[in-house]
Amino acid sequence: MQQTAELDRARLGDFIRSQVEPFEGDVAVRHIEGGQSNPTYIVDAGARRYVLRRKPSGQLLPSAHAVEREFRVMHALAGSAVPVPSTCALCEDPGVLGTSFYLMDFVEGRILGDQTLPGMVPLERHAMYVEMNRVLACLHGVDYLERGLQDFGREGQYVERQVERWSRQYRASETHLIPEMDNLIGWLGDRIPRQLGTSIVHGDYRLDNVIFHATEPRIVAVLDWELATLGDPLVDFAYHCMTWHLALGTHRTLAGANLAALGIPGETEYVALYCQHTGREVDAVLEHWQFYLAFNMFRFAAIQQGVARRALDGNAANSKAREVGSRVAVTAAAGWAMACRATH
Repeated sequence: MQQTAELDRARLGDFIRSQVEPFEGDVAVRHIEGGQSNPTYIVDAGARRYVLRRKPSGQLLPSAHAVEREFRVMHALAGSAVPVPSTCALCEDPGVLGTSFYLMDFVEGRILGDQTLPGMVPLERHAMYVEMNRVLACLHGVDYLERGLQDFGREGQYVERQVERWSRQYRASETHLIPEMDNLIGWLGDRIPRQLGTSIVHGDYRLDNVIFHATEPRIVAVLDWELATLGDPLVDFAYHCMTWHLALGTHRTLAGANLAALGIPGETEYVALYCQHTGREVDAVLEHWQFYLAFNMFRFAAIQQGVARRALDGNAANSKAREVGSRVAVTAAAGWAMACRATH
């Protein structure tokens, strides 16, 4: 599906000139494959390069594809300990490009897709994972009140609201019966642990949603903030740790990999590192760890089902959307197996 054909380059150029900065000549637009949700483009306008993210065309699920929230949280985090791209402009007028969109500065660096980090030596891999851990801990330590995000979500009962939301989204995009998803929905609702704190949560923090410096093991930007809200930081961290158990999207998993030989921390070591960064007790984090993982597998399966639905409807943002959608049952089965282990 050709996404760039839907962009009116003349109108986009006029918008940039009036809302960001003047430039000579025409804009050049290139669609980026990768995002499963919001179509993403590289835009060259004069001497400056931007990234544009917009809502997909067509009928959308309620509350999905919230590019306005992405823009707001990145703008609020500017200058904090969490590296984010500089935001340029938000357009909520569908008369410009057909849907809401925003522009941010293009950030140079490395976006890595393979969790095992091929081509690196063990010390490099270890440093990259330590940095991912550190940056997520920094996010969870941001004072959201100081950043003006007090109304970015609700304090407390994060998982209760998430189970309700993603159950609803899943039902709205359901294409066939998956018994494990039905089992998970019932199991999760009966076993939600008490939330110990509230922070900004990213919602989709993983290797390919950060940009590393071109040569250093240093994150220069965190991307894809569509699912960000106020929530339970331990649930957010557990989502990030699913890579030790489950393949995320099309990317390699760490499950079954020889982590010691690769130099990548094991899950227990990684949890301990997060606790070191955040001042938490390891036992407190691990007390409900299997629940957090099962919940995140349920949530991820619901997200995958939304991708599958958009693929059937013809408005998916990625040409591999059908392939991703086919993994819903596998993800749900992994979540139900985790739930069964937590129960016994």
